[in-house]
Parts: sequence; C-alpha cells; structure tokens
Amino acid sequence: QWTLNENREAFSRILFRPRVLIDVSHINMATNILGFDVSMPIMIAPTAMQKMAHPEGELATARAAASAGTIMTLSSWATSSVERVNSVGPGIRFFQLYVYKDRNIVRQLVKRAEMAGFKAIALTVDTPRLGRREADIKNRFNLPPHLVLENFAALDLGKMDKTDDSGLASYVASQVDQSLCWEDVRWLQTITSLPILVKGVMTAEDTRIAIEYGAAGIIVSNHGARQLDYVPATISCLEE
Repeated sequence: QWTLNENREAFSRILFRPRVLIDVSHINMATNILGFDVSMPIMIAPTAMQKMAHPEGELATARAAASAGTIMTLSSWATSSVERVNSVGPGIRFFQLYVYKDRNIVRQLVKRAEMAGFKAIALTVDTPRLGRREADIKNRFNLPPHLVLENFAALDLGKMDKTDDSGLASYVASQVDQSLCWEDVRWLQTITSLPILVKGVMTAEDTRIAIEYGAAGIIVSNHGARQLDYVPATISCLEE
C-alpha cells in the first residue's frame, strides 16, 4: 500500500510554474506518438478484465478512445478479443503483451494483433511473478463464471482455476515465462514488424538498455503499485 499511496502523493509535490504574456487564445494539445497523431498527450493504459466493471468493457473503451482522438492499449487479459475490439471501428490501438512459457501462444497472439490492425506491442516486463496482492488473496479473486480472457479462449487458457487464494496469481505462476530477459526484446522483433515498447521501466539504466536492444520506446510504470511495494511513484521516475 505504500507505493499506491505514493503514486497519489507524488502529484501533490509537483507545482505549476506559470509563465505569462503568452497568446492562449487558441490552444492545441495535439502531439505525435510513434508517428501517430493524437489529440492530446493522454492515452489509455492497458487494464485487464474490463467487463467486470461494465458489460461493454474494452469495446466501450475503444470507442471512447477513438472519439477522443487518442490511443488505447488493450490488455492481453482483456475480456474482449483483439478481433472484437477492432470491430468497433477505426482507432489507434496498441497491444499489451505478457510472454507465456509456450512461445507459440505468443507468436499467435502477436500475429492476431497485427492482423487486427494494432499499431505497436507494449511488452510488460515487470511481472515475472505476480505481486502479493493481499486484497486478491483475501477475496479469492477470480473471473466471474460468465467472463473469459477472450484472447486465449480458443487455447483453453481463458479461465482461471479456483484456488484458496488468488486465481490470477495461480494463473500467472503457471503460464507467464519467468525467464523473460532482454534478449526476448530482440526475439519479439523477429516475429513482428510492429514497434516494441518496453512497459515497466523505472530507471535510466534500463531505459538505455531497452534502446540498445531495439525498443522503439518505453512505458514508465510501476504497474499501478500492484507489483512491488516500496518503489517510487511512476511520475517521480521521469526526471531520471
């Protein structure tokens, strides 16, 4: 909970330095990310299992992002598949990837994202093991019976086993590749032409390594403070 609180508190320590006598009669927040024009420097981060919050889930998020003129990143563990998200209409979308122990699963998933029109792969690197999410353990977190991780439904990997603690923790331990390393950034470049973003970087050292291994960019993230406690707030890492 310390880092979760710090994620909020860090913003309270950042103050405005107002400049004056600048023409603000016309404001333009548009920018360019990886060659894609967006209306503002605000994007939608990957969030898993969105249909637990709303029946439309990721489909509604995709429509909202397109309407706002910005980028949506779809989670590997979405409750809507890459194909269904693509079906809602045009939009700039990235795909967040967990690397499974079975690399054929990764190949298939990346190819499906490409064919569905996704524009980049956001490789999550901070989850070789799932953080000890005590609320999930206490509540015995699992997907409701009517939902499935749609990207994996055809592979019989769309549901989580019922356990005495967290179904998600059990799923990650059994499926996600703990041997993931920098060489895998290069490996991904051999199976896709999409740019690779390394998601979960928090230091200047790892930023430099990511560039050396051919990453198109990084996503500075502490995974919403749910992976490792007592790490800095994400925004505190940007200056470094």
